[in-house]
Amino acid sequence: MATVELRFSAQPEHVRTARLVAAAVARRAGVDEAVLDEVRLAVGEACSRAVGLHRNHGITAPVKVVLTEEEKSFSVEVGDEVPGPGGETGAAEAPGEGPGQPDTETDVDSEDEMGLAVISGLVDDVEVRSGADGEVIRMSWPKTPASAHP
Repeated sequence: MATVELRFSAQPEHVRTARLVAAAVARRAGVDEAVLDEVRLAVGEACSRAVGLHRNHGITAPVKVVLTEEEKSFSVEVGDEVPGPGGETGAAEAPGEGPGQPDTETDVDSEDEMGLAVISGLVDDVEVRSGADGEVIRMSWPKTPASAHP
């Protein structure tokens, strides 16, 4: 099982690099050429989402991308370090309740849901795991079977 791991600072300009690396590794792993655009788009969406979450929550840790070639599939895991529900430390005020604080929580949640909807539309096999140490979006695609030679 071959694995490539990327870590990049939560800057939008690094998302393109992650997309290109994912497509190159998927191609090498044997993913059908017709599916590579879906891989590129889904990885880009997941990485953009992670970058946005890091920036919105002031997290300086890098976004993590793990690309794995398995026997019959190729998988990508994109992880952020934003604590899931109940995982935040310290007392936070509800959106819009602090002095001069706009109600941006709803906007951020809407963007997150939209990003997950786009990913789900692009990838048949998607799993989202959330915990106190962040969230991981795992996506996988089947590899093209090697043609049998007589």
